[in-house]
Amino acid sequence: MRRFKQSGFELGLPAIPSGNKDSVTQLLILRFQEMLREGVLTQGARLPPERELAAHFNVARSSLRQALKVLEIMGVITQKVGDGSYLNTDTSAVLAVPMEFLFLLDDTSVEELTELRLLVEPGLARLAAQRSSAEDISLLRKSIKDLESSSNDKLKLVSSDLLFHRAIFQASKNRTASSLFQTIHRAMAKMILVTSQLVELEHTLSFHKPIMHAIERRDADQAAMLMTDHLKDATALLMREQTRQQEAMLHDRIANTQKPVRRRSKP
Repeated sequence: MRRFKQSGFELGLPAIPSGNKDSVTQLLILRFQEMLREGVLTQGARLPPERELAAHFNVARSSLRQALKVLEIMGVITQKVGDGSYLNTDTSAVLAVPMEFLFLLDDTSVEELTELRLLVEPGLARLAAQRSSAEDISLLRKSIKDLESSSNDKLKLVSSDLLFHRAIFQASKNRTASSLFQTIHRAMAKMILVTSQLVELEHTLSFHKPIMHAIERRDADQAAMLMTDHLKDATALLMREQTRQQEAMLHDRIANTQKPVRRRSKP
């Protein structure tokens, strides 16, 4: 077993046996998991230089780079040109790509995502009312203020909407649920953009403000109930828009099949 101390880390993990590139990549990723599990690496930590890591694990630098690229795609690390590789501090980024592929591969429907939100988010709002700190409340108020000033900027409106929900997730103090639902919300950003265009800004504020006030008052039951109402309203909007789009597509298809076929006139 090789052991060396570099950049504040002491790596005492066994070297990787030689093999094909794919198996080496998998083994390297397992080694990084071990380093996280053993506390050798922590959030925001800078990894030792490639040369040192490759020598420690007894692999070619090309194999190491391949593993680092996979970890970057997974959201585990961030590679900064000329500075090195760092472990991400945003744990929701680790889930982002796998979750997006899950939604695509599993053909996850709008109904399933909104059903999941209804099952979990009211509970997180309840916890937020019980556990929120002054900093959490400040972030909630900021999301409301940003939303109020976003009437002519749809992208700002969506980001403010996402910030509101993220503040509630963080206030729940359940880190796993917070990371998971930040990822789900990112995947649903397009849906939120759709609903934002279907209603006036005041409509969204009429749900967000009471939820915030309930959390401020530590009224857990009210916060959960109001979040349920908010999500049911958003779901109804999405379903109506989905039905409208399907009807429009059907209408266009029927109109196209009924168009008379023009025959060419003989010369």
